[in-house]
Amino acid sequence: MKDVIVETLIDSFKLLPFLFVTFLIIELFEHKLNNKSKDLVSKSGKYGPLLGSLFGIIPQCGFSVCATNFYTTRIISLGTLIAVYLATSDEMIPILIAERAPLKLLIIILILKFIIGILIGYIIDLIYRKEKKVNYHICKDEHCDCDEKFLKAVCKHTINIFIFILICTLIINLVMHYWGSNFLENILLKDNILSLFITSLIGLIPNCGGSVILTELFLNNAISFAALMSGLLSASGIAILVLFKTNKNKKENFAILGLTYIIGVIMGIIIHIVMKLM
Repeated sequence: MKDVIVETLIDSFKLLPFLFVTFLIIELFEHKLNNKSKDLVSKSGKYGPLLGSLFGIIPQCGFSVCATNFYTTRIISLGTLIAVYLATSDEMIPILIAERAPLKLLIIILILKFIIGILIGYIIDLIYRKEKKVNYHICKDEHCDCDEKFLKAVCKHTINIFIFILICTLIINLVMHYWGSNFLENILLKDNILSLFITSLIGLIPNCGGSVILTELFLNNAISFAALMSGLLSASGIAILVLFKTNKNKKENFAILGLTYIIGVIMGIIIHIVMKLM
C-alpha cells in the first residue's frame, strides 16, 4: 500500500510542470493575445496532426495532457488531439530501454505510432470539417476572477486538475496492484486476433499502468507484436481523465474514447494480417 501511494505521488507530481505550462499558455491566449493572433492560431491547424504526432512520441503522457487541455479550449483540432493520443508512448520507451530490448524494436514502434498518428489525424480533420471556434471558457466556468489575477488563475487551474489526477491515479494504481498482470496474462492468447480487442482496452487505462503491462507482456512473449501495437496506440496515459474533467461535452468525450479504442483495434488487425503475410 505504501509503495503504491509513493508511486502515485511521484507520477502525479511529474505532470505538474506540464499542467502549469499548459494553463499558462491557455491563459495567455485567453487574456493577453489580440484577436488577430487568436485567429492565426485557430487557422494554423494544417500542421496540427504532424506536430501532434511528433510531440506525442516523447516519453510520458505530459504532452497528451497538454493536447487535451488545448482541445478543450479548441486551440487544436480533433485530428491533432487523436494524433497525439495515438503517438503517445507513455512509459513504453523507458521500459524497453530498462529491459535492454533491441533498438530496432523501439525504432519500429515509434515510427509506426508516428506515421499512424499523422495519417489518422489528417483523415479525421478531413472528415470532421466542422468549423472550429476557439473556446476560451475555463476561467468563466471556474469563476476564478483571472482577469486581474493572472498567475493565481494559472495556479488554481493547475491545482484543480492535479488533485483530480492524483485521486483517480491512486484508485487505478490500487486496483492494478491487487489484481496485477497475472490476471491479464491469463485472459490473453498470444496468436489469437481477439487479444487485440483486449489489449486496446487495456491501453485505455488512464495512467501509465496500461503501457507498462503491455510492454512487459510482450517482452515476456505473452502477447504478439500486433497486440502490443493495438494497446500502445490506444494508450494516451492520464489524458483521458483530463478530457472528462475539463471538457463539458460528455457525449463527445465518450466518442473520442471509442474512436481511440476502435483505431487501436483496426490498426492492430492490419499489423496482424501484414505480419501473417510476411
